[in-house]
Amino acid sequence: MTDYENLTVDHDDGIATVTLDSTAGRNSLTLEMADELIAVAAELGEDQETRCIVLTHEGQFFGSGADLSQLEGDDSDAARLRQLAGRAHEAVIQFQQTETPVVGAVNGIAAGIGFSLALMPDLLVLGEDTTLRFAYPGIGLTGDGGSTFFLPRLVGLRNAKEIVLRDEPIGPEKAVNLGLATEVVPSEEFDDHVAALAADLASGPTHALGTASRLLTESYERGLESHLAAETDAIAKAARTEDYERGLGAFFGEDDPEFVGY
Repeated sequence: MTDYENLTVDHDDGIATVTLDSTAGRNSLTLEMADELIAVAAELGEDQETRCIVLTHEGQFFGSGADLSQLEGDDSDAARLRQLAGRAHEAVIQFQQTETPVVGAVNGIAAGIGFSLALMPDLLVLGEDTTLRFAYPGIGLTGDGGSTFFLPRLVGLRNAKEIVLRDEPIGPEKAVNLGLATEVVPSEEFDDHVAALAADLASGPTHALGTASRLLTESYERGLESHLAAETDAIAKAARTEDYERGLGAFFGEDDPEFVGY
């Protein structure tokens, strides 16, 4: 695995844990960090031994937004923000294109681009100390990182507009009630719970799980006919995997299938 300056990657029994640890303060996103997120997503997406990806953070902040120290407060900022958003968006696309389940694990503050990245995983586990906030209006900006794509899909258009326009902090229980997150876990149980969840996903038919998750996300962009065609292609591709053979054999046998992820 490549060594990174703004994140670490730990492998354990098919689980790749990506820990955000920016060289900038409060885990803010720099151009270098965005490039590393692109690289790690591409690397893990091609690694057959990676059965589940956990995206988490070091310290109090999952992400506090872009590194504002790189901005000048003049017309040149538009070009800088365009470049940073473009690289962040490529990272989001890379993670979405993996055929591997992604679990977000946030026990701290996720604001701005940190909020956006927290919406990206398939499942999002929050600790008791979590605060989510859109945050872009505070500096007169509009949102990036996929926030305005994922938000209405997760919580509905009316709730999404309230979150954006009122821009208030959201606690973990409210986040779950809105549909922003999957569950809240007590802080003292957080690490163990995330590890158990990731292990459970990693023991499953992860190619099929990841592909099914992508189909769900993409369903909003297609008409019924084109989406059914995508389903047909996906299930035919899945029928060529080792996991399908193992699952089918176990269905007619007595033992549970032992999936391998491909």
